[in-house]
Amino acid sequence: MGRHGGNAVRRWGAAVIASTAALAVAAPVASAQAAPAAAPAARAAAGPSGIAAKGAYLLDNSANKKLWSKSPDTKRQMASITKLMTAVVVLDTRGVNLNKKVTVKKAYLDYIRTSGGSAADLKQGDKLTVKQLLYGMLLPSGCDAAMALADTFGSGSTTAKRTKSFISKMNKKADALGMTKTQYDSFDGISTHGANYTTARDLAKLARHALGNATLRTVVKSVGTEQKAPAANGRTRTYYWNSSNKLLGSYDGAIGIKTGTGTAAGKCIVFAAKRNGRTVVGVLLGDSKRYPDAKKMLDWAFHTRTTVTWRQLPAGTPQD
Repeated sequence: MGRHGGNAVRRWGAAVIASTAALAVAAPVASAQAAPAAAPAARAAAGPSGIAAKGAYLLDNSANKKLWSKSPDTKRQMASITKLMTAVVVLDTRGVNLNKKVTVKKAYLDYIRTSGGSAADLKQGDKLTVKQLLYGMLLPSGCDAAMALADTFGSGSTTAKRTKSFISKMNKKADALGMTKTQYDSFDGISTHGANYTTARDLAKLARHALGNATLRTVVKSVGTEQKAPAANGRTRTYYWNSSNKLLGSYDGAIGIKTGTGTAAGKCIVFAAKRNGRTVVGVLLGDSKRYPDAKKMLDWAFHTRTTVTWRQLPAGTPQD
C-alpha cells in the first residue's frame, strides 16, 4: 500500500474545489465466447490450471457451494482486503445512518503520513457522509476513510480507544460468520504486529455475506465515482475516486469486490462476477498474477473463454 497524498488538482483519487467536471472512466467492453466444456468429472477434478496464488478459493455464491480451492485453510496476511470487514461492520450496525456526516480530523491525515497507507485524499474539516466514506475506503482503498469509519463506529473517549473497540467488533463479526482462522489487529490492513490474517476459505465466507448488502454491492461494483461534500472553507469539494480493481470495466459481469497489496501479503484480491443470474466469488492471496488468475477462475466457473482488454487505472489511483 503506497502513500498517496498530493494537492487538490483535478485527477482521480484527489479532491478539487467546486469542480463540475464529468467523471470519465475508460471501461473497455469484454467479449465472451462459449467454449466447449470438458466432461464434468474430469473438469471438477482438474480445476482452473496454473493459478499462482499461495491461497485460493472459488465459490458458487448462488448455491453456496465450493467449486475449487488451493491451500484454502492456511493463514495468510490480507493487506487492504481487511477493509471489506470494516465495511461489513459499519453496514451491519443496527440502525446505521448512511447519511450521517463525519468531519475529517487531522488525526486521519496524520495517520496516512506516518503509516504510508494508501489514501482517499480526504481534507481536514470536510464533512462526508458514511456512505461517501465507504466509497473512499473501498474504491481507492483509503486508509484515511477507514480510520474515519472506525473512529465513528467505535466506542470510547478518544480516537485510539474508539478505533481499538472497532477492531474488536471486526473480530466478533468474524466469529459470527464462522471465520475460524481469521484475526484482525487493524481497521485497514496495516498490521504492526503481524496479527492480521485470514484464509482463502474465510474470505469467501465474508464476501458472500458482504454481497448480501445492497449498499455494499453498489459501492464495490463502481468503476469510479464523483462525490461532493461540504468543505471546511464553506465551499463544496468534489472527490473523484477510481476503483483499484482492474476486473471492473474489463471482465464482463465483474461486480467487485476488493484488492489488497502488502509486503507480507503480496498481491491479493477478493472478486465476484455475475452472468446469466449466477454469481461466483473468488479469493486470491499472495498472487503476483491476480488479475489473469481471477479471469481464469471465473472463466472456468462460467464454462467460457473471455477475451479481456485490461482497464488502465487513471493517474493517481492507488496501486493497491
